[in-house]
Amino acid sequence: MEIVQAVLALIAACIGFALIARRLNLPYAVILVLGGMVLAFIPGLPTVTLDPEIALAFFLPPLLQGSAWRTDWRAFRANLRPILFLAVGAVLFSAVCIAVVAKLLIPDLPWAAAVALGAIVAPPDAVAAAAVLARLPMPRRLVTVLEGESLVNDATALVLYRFAIAAVAAGGIAVEQAVASFFLVAIGGILVGWGVGLAGAWAFKRLEDPLLEIAASFVACFGSFFAAEALGLSGVISVVTTGLVLGQLQHRTLTPESRISARAVWSFVEFVLTSLIFILVGLQLRGILDRISQHGVLELVGLAVALSVTLIASRFIWVFPTALIPRVLPGPVDSRRIPPIGHLVVISWAGMRGVVSLAAALALPLDFPQRDLLVFLAFCAILATLVLQGTTLEWVIRRFGVAEKRVVGMAPEEAQARRHVARATLAEVEHRAEDILEGAVARDLLAEFRERSRIYHGVADGGGHAELEARMRIRLAALRAGRTALLDHHRAGALNDVMLASLEHEMDLEELRILRLLGAR
Repeated sequence: MEIVQAVLALIAACIGFALIARRLNLPYAVILVLGGMVLAFIPGLPTVTLDPEIALAFFLPPLLQGSAWRTDWRAFRANLRPILFLAVGAVLFSAVCIAVVAKLLIPDLPWAAAVALGAIVAPPDAVAAAAVLARLPMPRRLVTVLEGESLVNDATALVLYRFAIAAVAAGGIAVEQAVASFFLVAIGGILVGWGVGLAGAWAFKRLEDPLLEIAASFVACFGSFFAAEALGLSGVISVVTTGLVLGQLQHRTLTPESRISARAVWSFVEFVLTSLIFILVGLQLRGILDRISQHGVLELVGLAVALSVTLIASRFIWVFPTALIPRVLPGPVDSRRIPPIGHLVVISWAGMRGVVSLAAALALPLDFPQRDLLVFLAFCAILATLVLQGTTLEWVIRRFGVAEKRVVGMAPEEAQARRHVARATLAEVEHRAEDILEGAVARDLLAEFRERSRIYHGVADGGGHAELEARMRIRLAALRAGRTALLDHHRAGALNDVMLASLEHEMDLEELRILRLLGAR
């Protein structure tokens, strides 16, 4: 019972901290970490410990698959070069910089352990930046690059992390062997993830039940991770690949009800797991500080500041030179391939560390050299980037003019898609109007579908936004009046709870559709 009570208490605390973050207009990861630190020093609370094996195996697979599931594959593929420069190049460069500085400042630290520290803190986390990026209209390509980087950089860092831990256990590992193994575990992980993704999509088409399909998505998630790990491959790359495959095939394999339900379930799981990992690290701080008390306060502060500065500076040092590569390559230079200075500054500053770094730090073996010191330094680097960069990223975006003007009304791309759909639906109704049996009913519907096609045609051509908004507001008011009448009907005893829930669900979906058109969702 104690573990159940503890988890419920932590979730309740996460909700409270998330509300505080919303009120202060800050990334909630910042408040969660700070809140966990405050809770850790409350007298009487037990010291929290987390099994290292659980940290990676339980938290990471669903978080990674959830991010991969939502990825725009076409945009990801179109921006693959800058994504790989950041996700592979920047991560390895930052890890090496951290390892060198850590070795210089802590001479007794084995090189492999220093590399492990670098691998822990190297990958930025888009979850930490998502709240800021969502509040501002950003260039789509910039958001795609940052989100794509966060999807791949975890795999790069954790493969390096695994080799570093193996090197500590084995007393060393050859560089050429590590490089060959890197590509082997990466390619093997992709193949396993691709196979599990196809198997999951095959199962979705045959289950035909939202509950079973959502359950199968979690089985695919953890099954992909553990299958790859059992084969000595990268479970992280495998689960990311599975998420990409399932995300691309969901439109053909899942029913509308399943997609809506899956989105709600996965959003809840991601919130709970992300919140718990942030707050758990904060709660463990007291025990970590007790175990590294042999180090002086000034020494610890100096180490933390030096590594945090190195972490932030290394990203700038990597981003700006690599952005100039198109200029020195042979052939004509496409100006679109060279991002503006403001974009480079934002990409460099959007380097907040988060869930993956926290989970990797907690997953260090208990007998790892100077484990508590490394976890403390990783925690300080994560905290520094979250607080410093997380609270100022919005200012940087505005200061360098990267934020775009918010589009008034429906975006042109969406309007074009809606016009395309409206034309297809109208054509189908017109075709049915010629049918002997259904023709009379179809002709009654023609006016409605023609009007809808006319509205979206006008919006796609740059006008009609005011008319569309007025129509949606009237529909919304009428829908809400209908819901009130339905509830009055239920209170009068004329409708049972089961039928009420069914009709209310239908009205809720319609309200969400209207709010989406009004831009409120």
